[in-house]
Amino acid sequence: MKKFFALALAATMLVVPFAGCSAQTEEETKEQFVVGFDAEFPPMGFIAEDGSYTGFDLDLAAEVASRLGMEFVAQPIDWDSKDMELASGNIDCIWNGFTMTGREDAYAWTSAYMNNAQVIVVAADSGVTSLDDLNSAVFCAQRDSSGLAAIYEAGLDVLATDVVEVDTYLNAMMQLGANGVDAIVMDEIVARYEIENSDYDFIVLDQSLAPEEYGVGFALDNTELRDQVQATLEEMAADGTLARISTEWFGTDITTIGQ
Repeated sequence: MKKFFALALAATMLVVPFAGCSAQTEEETKEQFVVGFDAEFPPMGFIAEDGSYTGFDLDLAAEVASRLGMEFVAQPIDWDSKDMELASGNIDCIWNGFTMTGREDAYAWTSAYMNNAQVIVVAADSGVTSLDDLNSAVFCAQRDSSGLAAIYEAGLDVLATDVVEVDTYLNAMMQLGANGVDAIVMDEIVARYEIENSDYDFIVLDQSLAPEEYGVGFALDNTELRDQVQATLEEMAADGTLARISTEWFGTDITTIGQ
């Protein structure tokens, strides 16, 4: 009898490690969904106080990955290197307040999930109330951004003394706070969020430069994954998940899929 129990115990000990290895292998081989984002672009994607990556777009992407049975990976990138990151396969998509307008033919896009506009941010005590007050001003925008494109498309470069390009909009905010520039051209959603959640005494001028839409951008040949993400976003809109996540970040539902 003792011999029987010893053999049974040995068999059990052999089964348990193999079962653990099987589960680990399954987890390790789970397909990843790698999302490229600017880690200094609140509230769409940024670094939280505890060092983790967070943001409205990252919450959406994580939910999409979960529903697709994929492992979500938030991959911070230099914004002006986003096309190289996508072409090399380092990321599966660009999802971070990514403006579709003007880039329609450069990526395989989902449908737009949010409206936005390029706006002008100035110091509250600057006395500036319209573009007419910014003659000979120094404008600032992020490199390779829709804000920078809007400066030239609206002819503000002719109005300006200089156009300063920075790597992130948080640095642009610092420049404006230190009086290094006179105005920032940037995304309205990001501008209003940052003003409300920081100590900067800035205002957004009433006059916007360019209405636009946010979408998720994939490489042109990656339509299969794009279609999967699109279908999942539509599912999330239908069951109220998009509205819930939007309300958590903005106090109301400002998403546009299914509207």
